Amino acid sequence: MGKARTPADLTITPRDVRFGRGQRLGRYWLNDDPIATAFYNALSVTFPKGEAYFCESVKAFRDGAPPKLASEINAFVKQEVIHSREHVAFNRHVVNQGYDVTLLERHVDEALALTKGRPPIANLAATMALEHFTAMLAHELIANPSHLAGGEPQAAGLWRWHAAEEIEHKGVAYDTWLHATRDWSRGKRWKVKAVVMLITTWKFFQGRRKGMLELLRQDGMTGPRIWAKLAWYAFGWPGMARKVAGVWFSYFLPGFHPWQHDDRRLIALAESDYADALLPEARAKLRTATA
Repeated sequence: MGKARTPADLTITPRDVRFGRGQRLGRYWLNDDPIATAFYNALSVTFPKGEAYFCESVKAFRDGAPPKLASEINAFVKQEVIHSREHVAFNRHVVNQGYDVTLLERHVDEALALTKGRPPIANLAATMALEHFTAMLAHELIANPSHLAGGEPQAAGLWRWHAAEEIEHKGVAYDTWLHATRDWSRGKRWKVKAVVMLITTWKFFQGRRKGMLELLRQDGMTGPRIWAKLAWYAFGWPGMARKVAGVWFSYFLPGFHPWQHDDRRLIALAESDYADALLPEARAKLRTATA
């Protein structure tokens, strides 16, 4: 079997779409479930600043990159900028529901402050690890409809759209890393990559746990029973953390590349779903006219 790499025929396409403008989502927009809603709300709060960090980390190595990779970096940045815009709008909904996200935003600022003054290659390694996280979550989000089942269409459409583009550009940060470390030994490259992923995993889970608990606290939901529900949501049903464990582990195997798992078929599936979310009235009229 040949070494896995980004498919030569892959095209990264920024999709300039908007979700939820002029509409008010319910407080528990995901199946009236406060735990599930808190997960996505807390995650969304991290995106605007987090994705700006991803962009800067990858752009630092754009000069001198092969033309195809440089073009993919540009498309990656465009996608992430649009993602940030849509999550700013989504986060406005969270605030409008009465949530105070100041603490969550402070946690993001504190995490980003730790990156100041680090070598650009360290930031790229962290971005590569986090992009693997988002790709894992994106795959599971689309492949398993139970995650967004019962969600309000505009909100669910936002997350499917975001997931589709995360799948599409999942190899960009990794390919940039391979280019930037092309003079490193395989041992050094693996060691840095592995250590950064372990640190990133711990911080990711701690960050999401703290964010969810804070939002739930504001709803008056605290204590061991809520902690148990969070654990069940992550590792029981729908079990996002449990279901991505195998793909997470594959990151540490020799010869790993994100496109070992070619899941582009999920992009078309997600697009069909979020198109319905974007244009429900138009599609309803079309069905009526052709009936």
